[in-house]
Amino acid sequence: MSHPGRGLHGQAVEELGRRIIRGDYPPGSVVDPAKFETELGVSKTVVREALRVLAAKGLLESRQKRGTTIRPRADWNLLDSDLLRWQGSSAPTEGFLEDLAEVRAIVEPAGARLAATRRTPSDLDALRQALDAMAAAGTDAEAMVEADLAFHRALLDAAHNELLSRMEVVIEAGLRVRDRIVHGARHFADSIPVHQTLLAAIEAGDPDAAVAAVESLLAQASDDLEAVRAREEHDDVATDPLPKEAP
Repeated sequence: MSHPGRGLHGQAVEELGRRIIRGDYPPGSVVDPAKFETELGVSKTVVREALRVLAAKGLLESRQKRGTTIRPRADWNLLDSDLLRWQGSSAPTEGFLEDLAEVRAIVEPAGARLAATRRTPSDLDALRQALDAMAAAGTDAEAMVEADLAFHRALLDAAHNELLSRMEVVIEAGLRVRDRIVHGARHFADSIPVHQTLLAAIEAGDPDAAVAAVESLLAQASDDLEAVRAREEHDDVATDPLPKEAP
């Protein structure tokens, strides 16, 4: 996943990008660079470069007399890795999560089918190493997330289709959001067995078994997320104060 450059420039891109994605500035609204300079405590040059980067991602446009405005969401480069990350890291909406789940359901079974017939010894090694890292992560949520991401990257790479591999940015966004919610809540089923089943199918060169394993994995991921949501809703209801009786 690409990230903006470090330092003040990178920080300005991150902050302004998150604000736009969050809806702080509605489409069509005019942005004030001078205000950003004051709020972020940075120079005109830093803000100008940050706005240039965000314009390249489809978030902004500059016109004479109108200034710099927020572009309609339809113009945003939603497959940009930074936009995906910003959407996933700041209270992702139900619609965003559902879109990610649907894309995963389309892409990963196809990737697994191809991987089962095209995988090389180095692909299998990468999958095994990622699975070993998942097993070694134990209760370390961050280590588990990174190992899970590594496994799914290796899965797409094993399909040996350059365009399919580029879908990694969407898969990673979906996995990272899901894993952050589920592993952060420490309420999830053990996903290692189904990953082992998937690896075994790919090792055996069985496309149908590989697809079935991915679909089972995705179903489990969905169930884990629903369990966390249900638990959170239950906790919210349980902690709501009782209405006071009328005097």
